[in-house]
Amino acid sequence: MWPKDAIGAAKVPFLLLCLLPLAGIGWDIAHQSLGPDPVAQLEHRTGDWALRLLLATLAVTPLRRVTGFAPLLRFRRMLGLFAFFYATMHLATYLIIDLGGFWTQLFAEIVKRPYITVGFLAWAGLVPLALTSTRGMMRRLGRRWTQLHRLVYPIALLAVLHFLWLVKSGQKIAVREPLVYLAIFAVLMLWRIPWTRLAARLGLREPPATGSPAPQRR
Repeated sequence: MWPKDAIGAAKVPFLLLCLLPLAGIGWDIAHQSLGPDPVAQLEHRTGDWALRLLLATLAVTPLRRVTGFAPLLRFRRMLGLFAFFYATMHLATYLIIDLGGFWTQLFAEIVKRPYITVGFLAWAGLVPLALTSTRGMMRRLGRRWTQLHRLVYPIALLAVLHFLWLVKSGQKIAVREPLVYLAIFAVLMLWRIPWTRLAARLGLREPPATGSPAPQRR
C-alpha cells in the first residue's frame, strides 16, 4: 500500500499533467497557431479534453480492479474535476467568444440544435457532481452521494452523443474520433454489468454465496 505522503506527492505531477492541455492551448493562442478558425479549435480542444477526462474518470474503477492498484481511486476526483473544468471552458468559449456573451441566444440555440441541447445537459449534470465532490459533502449526503454521482453514466453518454451529433451536423471532419469514444464508453459500461449475478438470475450458473457483498462500481 502506498503511504499517504507518496500519494500526496504523486498528485502534484498528476495535476500538472491534467493542466498540460490548457498549457498547449495557451501556447497556441500566444503564438497565433490555432489555425484558420481559432474559435472552432478552442471549442474542439476543450471539448475533447473534457470528454477524455470524463471517460478516464469512468475507467478508474475497472483499472483498479484489474490491476489491484487501490491508490488509483485517489486520483478519480481530480480527473472528474478537470473534466468539469474543461467542459466549462468549452461552454464558456462557445458562449463568450462564439455567441458574444448573449445568454438569450444560447438558450435559443439549445432549443434549436439538439447537439447543443445534449451538450448543455451534460455540462449541467456535471455541476452538482463537482459541487458535491468534497469529502464533507460525501459524509453529509451519505448513500445519496453514491446515487447522485451515478449521474456520471448518463452524463458521459450525453457528452459522447454531443460529439457524434456535432460530426453529423457537418461541423467536423473526423468521424472516427467520436466513434472511438463511443466504443470506450460502451466497454466501460459493459464492464459494470454484474454478469455473474445476471447469469445466476437466468439460471446459467450457481448464484453467488448469500451475504457476499455486491461489488461497488462507479
